[in-house]
Amino acid sequence: MLYLPLFQSYLRLEKSLSQKTVEAYLSDIKNFAHFLSQNEEKIDEEALKNASLHDFQNFIQHLYQTQTKATSQARAVSSLKAFYRFLQYEKINERNPTELLEAPKIGRILPDVLSIIEIESILSVIDLSSKEGHRNKAMIEVLYGCGLRVSELINLKLSQLFFRDNFIKVIGKGNKERLVPIGEIAQKSVIHYIDGFRSNIKVKKGMEDILFLNRRGSKLTREMIFIMVKDFAQLAGIQKSISPHTFRHSFATHLIEGGADLRAVQEMLGHTSITTTEIYTHLDTDYIRSVIAQFHPRYY
Repeated sequence: MLYLPLFQSYLRLEKSLSQKTVEAYLSDIKNFAHFLSQNEEKIDEEALKNASLHDFQNFIQHLYQTQTKATSQARAVSSLKAFYRFLQYEKINERNPTELLEAPKIGRILPDVLSIIEIESILSVIDLSSKEGHRNKAMIEVLYGCGLRVSELINLKLSQLFFRDNFIKVIGKGNKERLVPIGEIAQKSVIHYIDGFRSNIKVKKGMEDILFLNRRGSKLTREMIFIMVKDFAQLAGIQKSISPHTFRHSFATHLIEGGADLRAVQEMLGHTSITTTEIYTHLDTDYIRSVIAQFHPRYY
């Protein structure tokens, strides 16, 4: 029986994971299989099926000794746990040998966040006299105004804009849909781009519904957005490590600093677990201090 193709189908069809996540899981399982067989060319699926807790621990020790990052070690543990849960679920294995397997402890890394002034500085350096100027401004406004992932931005469609209701529909990880409010400033920027740059280019077949397009009428790439954001940050004189995701972090942080409900921010970001959203409560010690001062009866 070919366990890996079955596992791949399970991840895509039943768990609705993205292609990138599925590939990462499969890569970890294959690396473990190669470690078991000591053969980089061949995978012994029976040895993989019958692996023991001792095998897993030796594999994690091997990753540590080869200076694999703690985050990659933790992901490998997650992949192994998912694979052996699948084998048990499919009744291929009677028990799950990874139940007692522990992931390495990894520190929580707080992301860089832009201040409101820094975001305004980035917007101010965008050349609105250039052909793509209003498109670029609209993209930054939507990234920050709606807290989108870069993949969500480049796949955003005209048919997902509900400006009359001040919402956009976003397709996030695992093809999960969510409605995100969009403010008047971002809306105006998008409309200006649609009426200008977008209406004056020849749209490629199949791209008619994609909102943000390049000069050739095709969908933009993640790499293009990444380079664009880096260039704008440099022009604005910002020294922080900036990526498109920085605007998403800034969106969440500014909302929470302003007193937004954590559950509402979780919904807008499309986080499955609220613990993922909670990282933003650690970014501003003044905010945390103000919450304690306001609500704790023995603070003063």
